[in-house]
Amino acid sequence: MQTLRRPKVRDQVARQIQQFIVTQKLAPGDKLPTESKLAETFGISRLSLREATKALEFLGIVESKTGVGLTVGRIDIGRVTEHLSFHSDLLDADPQQLIDSRVILETGVLPHVIRQMKADSSIEPQLRVLVDRFRLARDLKTWISLDIEFHRTLLEASGLKPLVAFGDLLHVFFQRFRESVKKAEWKTGVESHQLIVDELAKGHVEAATTELRKHIESHKERI
Repeated sequence: MQTLRRPKVRDQVARQIQQFIVTQKLAPGDKLPTESKLAETFGISRLSLREATKALEFLGIVESKTGVGLTVGRIDIGRVTEHLSFHSDLLDADPQQLIDSRVILETGVLPHVIRQMKADSSIEPQLRVLVDRFRLARDLKTWISLDIEFHRTLLEASGLKPLVAFGDLLHVFFQRFRESVKKAEWKTGVESHQLIVDELAKGHVEAATTELRKHIESHKERI
């Protein structure tokens, strides 16, 4: 029988603080109770509370300033992504779920991308410039960098900023798949990116969705 792991006090308290912020409908900048008050409320030591708030500070959920105390912060998604990127090899992420998540996220924004392209004439040239840069790539590192930039630009083009952050997190986990791409597959990748842009420019959401799905699901062959 497998022994169940008991959650650390720090993690339990961190969740309680987050729940407190939600239930009290606190916004960024709003003050939280003092450390003494929070420790008393949760029935823990100030040391345990401080460990929890330090973890939340790293994510930007809370901020601590001398003379001010604890306040609600803003999540620093860039810092979270950077942290995950550093530890990506240690993370237990199911490859199939990662692929399916990217398919759902990226194909789901395509109707929004097409609408934005009609309203903003600068979007199509941005995507085409990236496709042209793919053709000039001479090493895997450059190709990977361009691939990340292309898909991030696609999400940004939707105008749905929260989804860009989710995309950044998924790309961290996808690094291992990209690094397995063979040079012989680069040409196919360039043609796929080109076709996606062509179909979006024509307003063909179904064709663009089919191509983008095929493009992302190609990673299944390397699992």
